Amino acid sequence: MEWHATWDDPFTAYLRQFDSLLGDIRTRTTFTETVKGVIAAGSLVCQRIAACSSVLATAHNGAQRIIRMVSGESTKRSPNLDAAHLTATLRTQAVAHLGSVPADELWLIADGSDLRKPHAQVMPHLMRVKDLDGSLVNGYRTLNVLGMTPNRRGVLYHRLFSSKAPGFISEPHEVQQALQTVSQAIAPLKARMAATWIVDSGFDDVAVWRTMWEQDEHVVCRVKHRDRLLAFQDRAGLWHDGDIAQARHQLRRVGTAETLLVVQRGRQQRPKEQRVGVELWACPVRLHYMTNVRRPGVGAEVEKGLWLVEVRIPDTTMEPWVLVTDWPVVDEPSAVRVFQMYRQRWAVEDSFKFTKECLGWEEVQVMDLEAVRTLVALGWVAAGFLYELGVTLEWAEVWVLARLGGWVPHKDRKPGKITLTRGLRRLMEMLTTEAILLAYLKEHGAFPPKIAALLGGWQPLQEL
Repeated sequence: MEWHATWDDPFTAYLRQFDSLLGDIRTRTTFTETVKGVIAAGSLVCQRIAACSSVLATAHNGAQRIIRMVSGESTKRSPNLDAAHLTATLRTQAVAHLGSVPADELWLIADGSDLRKPHAQVMPHLMRVKDLDGSLVNGYRTLNVLGMTPNRRGVLYHRLFSSKAPGFISEPHEVQQALQTVSQAIAPLKARMAATWIVDSGFDDVAVWRTMWEQDEHVVCRVKHRDRLLAFQDRAGLWHDGDIAQARHQLRRVGTAETLLVVQRGRQQRPKEQRVGVELWACPVRLHYMTNVRRPGVGAEVEKGLWLVEVRIPDTTMEPWVLVTDWPVVDEPSAVRVFQMYRQRWAVEDSFKFTKECLGWEEVQVMDLEAVRTLVALGWVAAGFLYELGVTLEWAEVWVLARLGGWVPHKDRKPGKITLTRGLRRLMEMLTTEAILLAYLKEHGAFPPKIAALLGGWQPLQEL
């Protein structure tokens, strides 16, 4: 039983957007089977990818076909099959996907995620990145941006880079390139959607905020530099010069909210996911900055009105979240809205965890930096399909994948991406298994006796 494409096959329809990058049938087949294999294997190891493809598993040295494709050795008629063009195509598709339903807000979640290769020694241009325990190990850095509306999610940017690679300028330059690339791509959407960047403390940088504001985009950012100079308003309405640490003393409580968080409360022995109440505090601040920060030439001094927001989680060991935003926070609804924005950023961490763990991001093992980039980009192509798959059980297809993934129906528990990926993986493994067994039958006429006994008379469907 092979995976035959039909006009309404969602996987074939999804991959059709990459047709312009594929110049010949052999490359098209290898590309399609590689993406299938990434999902089925949960790995970026070429041998495992090939083993989980019904076509490459039965071909002579299918892993080498993948290596030659990502290295550009077998793509003379497909010169644009590389990381840059793959991610550009993903971006175009994501903009169309995000704009396909009515929405008045677009949230842009930027994240810098390390690709760790602690045991690698000879992979090209390895740099030092932080391991989970804070120690330095070999690896690469990536910069990724997901776009979100209430019912849609799409990959707007991905780039893998290394400070050791030829032509590398700086990490701030990589961030600026990402901001500008995404802004240009979403320009058609901004005519009817307010775009907001929701970023973690690694983007606590006036040069980053400046670019967002110049692009007519908003920002919600977790504070890292609490010694940042600004003016703040006290509770009597008077303004003072100081820093963020001082401004926190002038915060006033503006509302409360509830959310699910993994926290440790009271006498609990360990953190667990539970519903907790949060307190929302805010005060207005003013930021003065020069428009030419980290730019050549003469700039102008600008004043920007902002709000300092603090999210406190009482009766837990969790530190408060301190946020800066240019959205006004004047009452409980506006405070809850900013909290929900940043809370969604936390939820998107699951997307990066999903991409790393379920698609084996960090297992990549090729000996050329551009090949590494292309193979990781193919992992994002696979992720893009799974993002578009949806998680609503109103789709019969999703219900089947969820059950295959081990999901037990429950009114308060919906299947997540990991469960759906596991289900899709099991489906693909079945197809690959049948393809290999069918090829064996065609060559030998029958299974070995012990295998036949184990199968209990089962035959591939094409043989029935």
